[in-house]
Amino acid sequence: MIERNPPLLIATGNPGKLRELVSILADCGLPIVLLADLGIDTDVPETGATLEDNAALKAAAYANMSGLLTLADDSGLEVDALGGAPGPMSSRYAGEGASDAERIAFLLAKLNNIPEEQWSARFRCVIAVKAPDVPAELYTGICPGRIIRVARGENGFGYDPVFLLPELGRTMAELTQEEKDRTSHRGKAARKAARALKQMS
Repeated sequence: MIERNPPLLIATGNPGKLRELVSILADCGLPIVLLADLGIDTDVPETGATLEDNAALKAAAYANMSGLLTLADDSGLEVDALGGAPGPMSSRYAGEGASDAERIAFLLAKLNNIPEEQWSARFRCVIAVKAPDVPAELYTGICPGRIIRVARGENGFGYDPVFLLPELGRTMAELTQEEKDRTSHRGKAARKAARALKQMS
């Protein structure tokens, strides 16, 4: 049984993700705690085969470390022409420690011999919310789009500059933070989680 109005640990060390999640979850009704507030700097390896596996694994690990209700996510870019890759390997697609620019260059190299009209893709996010000794609840958000050859925009992170939202005619990196919160995969998943969390406040 989860207590009423428990503190919520947002378990990510990624500054871009953290900014987005804190913004969307600010009105969930629960006091928000960060890993830095607790002095936790342990990195939980993403050893799962799917985004769902990784989100649940991270939420469980940080819930056990902190003793708190914990929210963790895993997100990935799924490109149809690459059979859904990079998927759960998105952050490690160009190798451990690669920069965003190196990941984008690696992705575009993989697509180089495939016609651009086949570069349809989606961002997918799975958020896991877990309290110690309670099974995790999962919330998914999907943002469809396509990959473009030339990066555009200064906002966002990861693959955002080459991910075009056709209905807006802009890349994810050309959106304001408010626009991204409304349309992004993480925004959609986080709003689902926020609605569920409000019932605990």
